[in-house]
Amino acid sequence: MSIMSLSAIELGRSIKEKKIGVAEAVREALAAIEAKDKALGSFVTVDHAGACRRAEEVQRQIDAGELISPLAGVPFAVKDNLCTQGLRTTCGSKMLSDFKPTYTAEAVRNLERAGAVLLGKTNMDEFAMGSTTETSAFGVTKNPWDLSHVPGGSSGGSCAAVAAEECSCALGSDTGGSIRQPSSFCGVTGFKPTYGTVSRYGLIAYASSMDTVGPIARNVSDCAAVLETIASYDKKDATSVRRRDCRFTEALLADVKGLRIGIPRSYFTEELSPEIKETVLGAAKTFEENGAFVEEFDLGLTEYAVLAYYVIACAEASSNLARFDGVKYGHRAKCYEGFDDMYQKTRSEGFGWEVKRRILLGTFVLSRDCYEAYYLQALRARRLIKETFDRAFARYDILLAPTAPHAAPLLGREHKNPMEVYRDDMYTVAANLAGFPAISLPCGRDKQGLPIGVQLMADCFAEKKLIRAAYALEQTRGYERCPFAATT
Repeated sequence: MSIMSLSAIELGRSIKEKKIGVAEAVREALAAIEAKDKALGSFVTVDHAGACRRAEEVQRQIDAGELISPLAGVPFAVKDNLCTQGLRTTCGSKMLSDFKPTYTAEAVRNLERAGAVLLGKTNMDEFAMGSTTETSAFGVTKNPWDLSHVPGGSSGGSCAAVAAEECSCALGSDTGGSIRQPSSFCGVTGFKPTYGTVSRYGLIAYASSMDTVGPIARNVSDCAAVLETIASYDKKDATSVRRRDCRFTEALLADVKGLRIGIPRSYFTEELSPEIKETVLGAAKTFEENGAFVEEFDLGLTEYAVLAYYVIACAEASSNLARFDGVKYGHRAKCYEGFDDMYQKTRSEGFGWEVKRRILLGTFVLSRDCYEAYYLQALRARRLIKETFDRAFARYDILLAPTAPHAAPLLGREHKNPMEVYRDDMYTVAANLAGFPAISLPCGRDKQGLPIGVQLMADCFAEKKLIRAAYALEQTRGYERCPFAATT
């Protein structure tokens, strides 16, 4: 068994017991990237020199007893919309192809303070706008379970890298399911925490009221450990929440006795694959057999979630992306006449087609004639959706649902029918609109051998309930290693 086949917690333990050196672990991770990533396309930037230098520093700190985190010495990767000082941060866009930030995102800093070693930056849909990791200016990322299929998005690079054992864990961002959906497609575990639990400082914004930083790993234990490390109050982030208890690893108990689990009937639509439905209901049966109370119920308003999400997200994107104008940093057109021409040409050249589409939609719904008819209506729908879930969480500890309506589709689908891709977010966007935590974990495979994930949701700040339920379900399934990781 190779070093990179170990989970993050197992690797951290082996490093502390001096069975494995930090430099050895980092070298193996870099070798895995070198061997696999030409076929996979998970990484945009790999920091070979920086990772090796940091490995030596971390080893000295571990030997001196200065680092006691379970993640000390563990190699990790970061989605390329989280700033890293002096290391290129592109957001998957030509607009920021040479951008090197002067500071590091707080979530990344927290992992580095714990002794984790940054390997590099992973590929993503441009400015996190997409569900397939095909809109990146730096090429397409492929699903390690089948290279003819997408890994999902927008955190597809991070999920593919974890599944392919190029890194032990990774950070992603989730605005409408961008951690959970690719985790489902790639057969890994992805966690979106309660909004405000992890600082957004250093995360290049897409939709500020919904953007959330979270962990991606091979199992629930690793996700809990990473989340425990990155969760912190940060005065640099106005939306950061001061939480009294972030000891999430305490909830790693394989016991669901007494938990009340609800299954929303409205999530079992015609779009849902029969194999996904069977998997979700199989998970429900497992919970019931282990002492949980499980029942179906009517949730309501779910048909409005995707519509409200895209209106609000695109409106916020239109505002957030206005800063990329070629004046202070980022791409600037070479040939132009005057400021207006420079601004137009810079943005036309710098942004890809999906980003332009969402900026146009956002600008339209914020216009004077459409603001009340579209944007304010979407905000009202968002409030009603939040109230609907509040009522559900008053009755149930956990909601069990699909993560996506199908397994990973073939490459190229997004270009043919973008509206169909947007509808795939129907099961994930509500958690971002309402701010509550959700996790996707692998729970089987379809007839093609592609992973299927199930989604668990809980009330705001109830991450421990979520971890407890997810961990218990995981113990009945185990982790299935990706063949690409094992053979390459």
